[in-house]
Amino acid sequence: MADTVRIETLPDLGALPPAAAALLDAAGAANFFFGRAFLATVAGHALEQGARPCFVLAWHGARPVAVLALQRVGGRLASLTSPYSCLYTPALAADLSPEARRAVGFAFGRFARRWPVVRLDALDAERGDLADLLAGAGTAGLVLVRFRHFGNWHEAVGSWQHYLNARPSMLRTTIQRKLRRWERLPEAGFTLTAGGEALEAGIAAFEQVYARSWKEPEPFPDFNAALMREAAAAGVLRLGLLRLGTTPIAAQVWLSEPGGRASVLKLAHDEGQQALSPGTVLTAMMIRHLIETDGARELDFGRGDDDYKKLWVGARRQRVGVLLINPRRPAGLATLARHALGRLRHAVRPNHAIAEPR
Repeated sequence: MADTVRIETLPDLGALPPAAAALLDAAGAANFFFGRAFLATVAGHALEQGARPCFVLAWHGARPVAVLALQRVGGRLASLTSPYSCLYTPALAADLSPEARRAVGFAFGRFARRWPVVRLDALDAERGDLADLLAGAGTAGLVLVRFRHFGNWHEAVGSWQHYLNARPSMLRTTIQRKLRRWERLPEAGFTLTAGGEALEAGIAAFEQVYARSWKEPEPFPDFNAALMREAAAAGVLRLGLLRLGTTPIAAQVWLSEPGGRASVLKLAHDEGQQALSPGTVLTAMMIRHLIETDGARELDFGRGDDDYKKLWVGARRQRVGVLLINPRRPAGLATLARHALGRLRHAVRPNHAIAEPR
């Protein structure tokens, strides 16, 4: 199959033929981050200046068997990811054998040799189909270098009470006390929006809370609202708001997917309302709803190792990135040398974390 896979590039999602779009739709059904809705939001609202989407199709005969959503940034090629991407993978036809996936990877590797370095990140280190694809790319003359990208905290859950009992005692006591106090406030209110007529008002309330929170300004200010609209259209948005009277004081954006995974994307609360612990209260209320009403079976706290996450969920997995380096290009060889030097330093100082490549 290696000699019969053909590579085609297209500039945007709208140019994909129906069979290729269907590959992304199937991937998106398994994980919202893999599908067209999320990729369109990244392409439209979260690319750095001058970056352009590039969709790579692998054809076997008249059939597209893989779609890789990428971006061109100056002279670089990278995955179509952003600071908001919690997971990325190429979309592959489900019936491909490991040998066929390696053949697709080989064809992609030959394509990737046009660049000194191709960067893929936000990857699941345990995906076997991705491993096959990358192994094939390595046979095309590329050197593959894996790096740690970010930690992802998560936990499998059953009932709300079982989940609550599994929390550290200090957090469990705090949740119970703060919920009781919140429920006694006559002006307290909680709303959960999944879409419909309340969506735009919910987005406006979210932005209002975010502006009064501790959060740094967003690098891409339009992204959150655009994502909430796409997630609502896909039926997976859960936008939670706490209000005192008519004033929103805490907001959270979750995705609740049909497979039982609930992922928190954004959370913020009004710094002036710290005495009420609105962040803790809203997190507990959202998780209780997601478990009891939506039937969530896994909680996912997205990107990063923030200390609070290990209190709410108890397991960590490492998301990784891969550099596909062409050693026959000077810039590729220089990147390989820098990375080898970093590994040497790490070996000498085993407790020193290797910085993510730039």
